[in-house]
Amino acid sequence: MSTSPTATDTTADGNRSRTAGAPMFPDGPAADPAGSHHERRIRSFHPRRGRVTGAQADAINRLWPAWGVDIDGTPLDLTALFGGTGIPVVLEIGFGMGDATARMAAADPSTGILAVDVHTPGQGNLLHLAERDGLDNVRVANGDAVILLRDMLPPDSLAGLRVYFPDPWPKARHHKRRLIQPDFVRLAVSRLAPGAVVHCATDWEPYAEQMLDVLSAEPALRNAHDGFAPRPDWRPMTKFERQGLAKGHVVHDVIFVRR
Repeated sequence: MSTSPTATDTTADGNRSRTAGAPMFPDGPAADPAGSHHERRIRSFHPRRGRVTGAQADAINRLWPAWGVDIDGTPLDLTALFGGTGIPVVLEIGFGMGDATARMAAADPSTGILAVDVHTPGQGNLLHLAERDGLDNVRVANGDAVILLRDMLPPDSLAGLRVYFPDPWPKARHHKRRLIQPDFVRLAVSRLAPGAVVHCATDWEPYAEQMLDVLSAEPALRNAHDGFAPRPDWRPMTKFERQGLAKGHVVHDVIFVRR
């Protein structure tokens, strides 16, 4: 039997209904904000919707227009995005459910965090945490970080880059999907101000070696340590880190500075 175009279903808050096929969050994160699915480019991620709780849905519905950014290719004014405060802004790529991001934002309110992910529940959860904890130095971006860096941010505009526990793509045939590659690092560095810090962490040792090699080969960066960095106490423990440690994995941090 065909579905009526006026059929409705229940959204994550358990109360509202919407037309079948309509977006769950009309004013929230878009499925493909830049319309970039046609680009012939290897991506390091797959968009993930997942089950959204009532609190996450409520946060998206109310807060996305003010604190959310769809990565659609439109140039972004970071000063305006953070309320004209002029605070330095760090880009975090892949924040999971946002718990560590919220803790870092609370510990350093003088730094803005532009947190990018494609996981709708995580986006909603980070917005919820930011409102709950009064964190006005967090903004949540949805979409492809490459497009954000390439098309939306001007040179020397970022105070740092954080990539914590990205997908390691462990199979050899998938290594090309890893985020930390020479082309990506070259692009990211062009958007970093002198003195900006690049901080990566992973529990997958072969990927850690790749991170160290790729970042060491970028002439615009210098290693802040001799090889891998000691784990900084200001980086909160993430769920992925705990899972890796429980499996006996070794966690490596890599910290470089923009020349």
